[in-house]
Amino acid sequence: MSKIRVGFGFDVHQLKEGHPFVMGGVTLPHHAGAFGHSDADVIVHAICDALLGAANLRDIGYHFSNKDERWRGISSLILLQHVVELLNEKGWQIGNIDAMICLEAPKINPHIPQMKEKIAEAAGITDEDISIKATTNEQMGFIGREEGVVAYAVCLIEKSA
Repeated sequence: MSKIRVGFGFDVHQLKEGHPFVMGGVTLPHHAGAFGHSDADVIVHAICDALLGAANLRDIGYHFSNKDERWRGISSLILLQHVVELLNEKGWQIGNIDAMICLEAPKINPHIPQMKEKIAEAAGITDEDISIKATTNEQMGFIGREEGVVAYAVCLIEKSA
C-alpha cells in the first residue's frame, strides 16, 4: 500500500526590459525577462512550491529566502534539486508534475521539449512524468500588457506506507 499527496504551486514575476528570460531552465530570446532574486524561473518556482506543499514542507520562500545571498542569481533548477532532496529525506517520490505558464510572449511551445528535459533531470524523473502547457491572458491585465508572467503547477507525490 502506498500513500499519495497532491500539491499546488503558483508563482508570478515582473518582466523587466533587457533582463534574461529563463523558463524551465531554458533562456528564451525576448526583449524582457522575469525579475527576481534567483533567475526568476516562474515555472520551476511553481513546481517547487507544489512539491513542498504536497510534502507539507512549507514553501519556496521559507527554504530559499530572497534575503539570503547564497540564492542570488542561482539557477532555479538547483533549487528544484534541493526540494527533491528534501522530499526524498521524508521518503517521498514524485509521481508526476503538470504545469501551466500564462504570458503573452514569447511563444513557449517550441521550447517545451527542452524545458521538460531540464526539469526532469533536476527532479530525477523522466520527461514523460512532466506536462508543460502555455496560454495567454488574451491581452488583459498585467499579463496581457506584458508586465509580468505567471505559472501554476500541480504534482503528485507518493511513498510506501
